[in-house]
Amino acid sequence: MHVRRVRMPTTGLESWTVLDPNGAVEPVERWLAYLTSIEKSPNTVKAYGHDLKDWFTYLTGTKLDWRQVKLEDLGGFVAWLRLPPEVRSGKVLALPTVREHCGDSSVVRKLSALSSFYEFHARHGIDLGELLITWRRRAGARNGWKAFLHHVAKHQPQRHRTITIKPPKRIPQVLTLQQVQTILDACQRLRDRLLFATLFDAGLRIGEALGLRHEDLAVAERALTVTRRDNDNRARAKSRDPRTVPVSAGLLRLYADYLHSEYGALDSDYVFVNLWGHPYGHPLTYATAYDLVKRIRQRTGIRYTPHLFRHTFATELLRRGTPIETVAKLLGHTVFHTTELYGHLTVEDARRKLEAAGWLAGREVRL
Repeated sequence: MHVRRVRMPTTGLESWTVLDPNGAVEPVERWLAYLTSIEKSPNTVKAYGHDLKDWFTYLTGTKLDWRQVKLEDLGGFVAWLRLPPEVRSGKVLALPTVREHCGDSSVVRKLSALSSFYEFHARHGIDLGELLITWRRRAGARNGWKAFLHHVAKHQPQRHRTITIKPPKRIPQVLTLQQVQTILDACQRLRDRLLFATLFDAGLRIGEALGLRHEDLAVAERALTVTRRDNDNRARAKSRDPRTVPVSAGLLRLYADYLHSEYGALDSDYVFVNLWGHPYGHPLTYATAYDLVKRIRQRTGIRYTPHLFRHTFATELLRRGTPIETVAKLLGHTVFHTTELYGHLTVEDARRKLEAAGWLAGREVRL
């Protein structure tokens, strides 16, 4: 099975589907088309497609009908996800010491995708038998629908069995300010330096940066606006709501130098475009941006991804005492829980705060 990009015939919107040897997997295609129609991000739809590809690959290997699965089958799927690909395919046997292939966070995301997939088909009247989802209304429930893992045992309607996986909290990796400077200085072109500087100075995602238009930069106000659009390079902002981020004068000077020295008289709406590669004048793609990252990695020896600039932006603001509500707004987060991940303190961060509070010296208690 594999995931394939498609264009919906009625709307022309880009979507994704899962193909097996007989063609499109119809229940998956219906659900992914629905997600596209309600304007889910193409990257989200693609990720869900890969999750459902894994599920239907597992069902094929175990000869299970997707409409007749039970909670025990889901447990088998989770165990199967942990295996390396060569073990899943049956080419080699799993050794007791083999490392898990799929981590907790990935498993939870796949289970979430399955939850939405089965809820969608349940609401559309598909007979799913003794299933992972119970679609009767719960009195007082906020959303009215039971999560598919909250399974009601047959013959015991008041007892529930639940599969839960709680992944360990992972502290986001960040760059040091010296590493950021090293990466910027390793860029041989102003366009490349401006791209990474924008990620760092405004905390943008790479898709948000690649979709920037000249009209999004307000030089007089020293701000840029992130807006979701259908871009030629398939870059896309994650949030539907536009957000405006203040930027430094240094970033705007770099932008002006880039326009004067490299961009020239090129007629394009996009800020980041192909100036030396093919096709000339077209907006940079994800692939081109990641090729640039690989070259800078080799040049500097720093292992980084574009998203680390966003991590660093958020962490530095929180370290400097910026209220978490402000940081969340700048990042485009709708819940503070997501932003709180960036608020971790290193030992040195904690030491500075304790020293500023006068806790490590000058106390009335003699130790």
